[in-house]
Amino acid sequence: MDAVVGYETYINLIRPIIKAERVISSSMTKEVERVLAAIHIVKKGRACAIVCSGDPGIYAMAGLVFEICKTNNLSVSPALAEPGIKSDPSTIAVEVIPGIPALCAGASLLGAPLTHDFAAVSLSDLLTPWDVIERRLRAAAEADFVIVLYNPRSKRRSWQLEKAQKTVLEYRDKRTPVGLVTNAMRKEQKVEIVPLESLHKAEVGMRTTVFIGSSTSFRYLDYMVTSRGYSNKYSLELS
Repeated sequence: MDAVVGYETYINLIRPIIKAERVISSSMTKEVERVLAAIHIVKKGRACAIVCSGDPGIYAMAGLVFEICKTNNLSVSPALAEPGIKSDPSTIAVEVIPGIPALCAGASLLGAPLTHDFAAVSLSDLLTPWDVIERRLRAAAEADFVIVLYNPRSKRRSWQLEKAQKTVLEYRDKRTPVGLVTNAMRKEQKVEIVPLESLHKAEVGMRTTVFIGSSTSFRYLDYMVTSRGYSNKYSLELS
């Protein structure tokens, strides 16, 4: 790999294993600049990796890469798997490498909160208007999905989580379990389960993923579980 581009926090996490000749890092909200820098590097015939957290296709950078390529009428092809075969120099080869999204990492730490249908909603209104976010929240709550909240709270966005809580409380019991996972699989990892009525009091930040249970979710010991309905059809008792 000739170059690596990414958000400075993520670059610092993997810096000990980076072997690229060039490393470009920048702050939050500089996503467009990072993708443009990567494309300029690739157009010069060099290989460049764009680093993001979780899975690149879930609230991350893969979509922006394709969007910028489309805007600039760039020809894109899958990355070639066979070594030694060169692609058309006028075509950008893009490979999206799957990762472990926060909702999967967080769910594994909580137990099994996503065993049944769920919806993921980002509370960041930097790119999506709040009325759109609220409409999606309300639809998911009314449909009794487990709801996974990304970007729940930041220093500049302090009211959205409580607003989301009030919206969901219109459709859920106040004792519904809510799983909170901060820094999943990283240093300073924290896992907590609180009732929905207490969500606004919880310690939640940008690195927290929030799991709001459905009507079939329950707390068992220190785990959060969502029933898929087996007990309605089968006996679960040990014989």
